[in-house]
Amino acid sequence: MTIAITGATGRLGRLTIMALKARGVTPVALTRSPEKAADLEVEVRHFDYAAPNAAALRGVGTLVLISSSDFNDRVGQHRNVIAAAKAAGVGHVIYTSVLKGARSPMLLAADHAATESAIMESGLAHTILRNGWYTENFTASLGAALAYGAMAGALGEGLVATAARADYAEAIAVVALAPAHQGKVHELAGDQAYRMSDMAAEVSRLTGKAIGYASLPEADYAGMLMGHGLPEGFARVLADSDAKAAKGALFDDSRTLSRLIGRPTTPMAETVKAALA
Repeated sequence: MTIAITGATGRLGRLTIMALKARGVTPVALTRSPEKAADLEVEVRHFDYAAPNAAALRGVGTLVLISSSDFNDRVGQHRNVIAAAKAAGVGHVIYTSVLKGARSPMLLAADHAATESAIMESGLAHTILRNGWYTENFTASLGAALAYGAMAGALGEGLVATAARADYAEAIAVVALAPAHQGKVHELAGDQAYRMSDMAAEVSRLTGKAIGYASLPEADYAGMLMGHGLPEGFARVLADSDAKAAKGALFDDSRTLSRLIGRPTTPMAETVKAALA
C-alpha cells in the first residue's frame, strides 16, 4: 500500500514523512515545488492543490491531505484534491482538520468543516484528524517576546491544550498504517492544558528575564499584527482564534492524541526550551 503526503515540504508534511520512515514505510511526497523535496529521500511527485493531477496519485492507497496554507480558497483547493483522489481510485483519505470541527466557533473552522463535508459526500473511505494548536504556533514569536519583554495575544486566561507538531505527525503515521481508523473522527490535543501566562512564566524561568503575557482586546491584537506586516484578513483570523480560544475553543481533555501515539504528548516546557535553543 502506497501512502502519499500532500504539502510534503511543509513543516507537518516533513515530520509526517519522518514518522512514517521511522516505522519502516517510505511514502510518496506530493508537493508544488519538487526541488524543495530532494532532502526527503523519498519518491517525489508534482502536485498542486489548485490544479491537482489525478495521475500523480497513481497507485496511492492512502492519501494524507494536509490542509492548505492558502487562505484565499482553501475549500476549493481541498475539493480539487478530493476529486483527484476519487478519480485515481485512492482507497483512504486522511484529512488534518481543526479541533471540534464544525462545533468550533473560530473563523478558520469554516473551511475545515466544509472540507470534512466534502470528504464525507465523496464516498471515499476517510479518517478525520481534528488537530488542536501546535505549541510552535506560540513559540514562533518568542524572539519578539524577548525583544519587547512580553508575549502578546488575546487569549486572556483561556486554557489551551497544545501539542508539538511532531506529536500530530506521529498520529498521522499511526492512522495511515492502521485500517481500523477508517471512518473515525479523532479530536486531538495535548495532555496538559495551560494558560499563556504559564508559558510566559516558563520563558522567564529559562531565560532569566521577566517576561509577562499581555492579553489585548481582539481588535487591538489584530491591529498589532497588521502593524507587524501581516495582511488584514490573516491578522483578523489569528486574533479571532485567540479570542475564541480564550473561551475554550482550543481546550480538550480526551487525551486521544497520546493514546494514538502511545506516549504522553510533548510538554509545553519542552517545546519552549527547544525554541529558545
